[in-house]
Amino acid sequence: MSAEATPQRPAHSALTERQEARRRRILHASAQLASRGGFDAVQMREVAESSQVALGTLYRYFPSKVHLLVATMQDQLEHMHGTLRKKPPTGERAAERVAETLMRAFRALQREPHLADAMVRALTFADRSVSPEVDQVSRQTTAIILDSMGLTDPTPEQLSAVRVIEHTWHSALITWLSGRASIAQVRIDIETVCRLIDVTDPAAAARTEPPPVPLPLPQPQPQPQPPGTTRPAPPLRSAP
Repeated sequence: MSAEATPQRPAHSALTERQEARRRRILHASAQLASRGGFDAVQMREVAESSQVALGTLYRYFPSKVHLLVATMQDQLEHMHGTLRKKPPTGERAAERVAETLMRAFRALQREPHLADAMVRALTFADRSVSPEVDQVSRQTTAIILDSMGLTDPTPEQLSAVRVIEHTWHSALITWLSGRASIAQVRIDIETVCRLIDVTDPAAAARTEPPPVPLPLPQPQPQPQPPGTTRPAPPLRSAP
């Protein structure tokens, strides 16, 4: 197929109002089907029929089911982000706020386990052709975490900590979906990894650094006696 004949996906930022409305219908249909039956229930023909678009049009937006479900996850995270902004976390420390935020997002996915499983499986199956959609998911997750931290200009070390937190959150979601981790264990893992925020925050590190321990004062040492000298004997007490 020539380069001119290769179908091009509409860029999300370049969509017209009508195209954006069509994209929204497609993502809504994808989420609805996944919520009812998981990954296998999302069939492109059914998505096209449910969203009232031609099958060819659907493929121009999303070349495969994996592309579609990863984009669906980004859309779900975007919706969660809006909800979290309306009711931000209340913890005093950044690590507490991020842990609270991620657990709230986790509970939202927990309410739709089939949808969560479908989206996570799509992320697992994604190859290089799905990189734009996967990058959108990562950027959305990063934005959620940075908002919780209250950061607009993170340092490279803080961004590295955010990436590790993202990986842990996605991994915790996978282990919970597979039945290998309880909600309690997920919370412990999330709270533990969020401590990296304090490690990479100089202000937090200064607040938590223990005060210096005072050194013991040197004790006076007995002076050595010159050779050949003896200590004077104590005076004798007279008998009564």
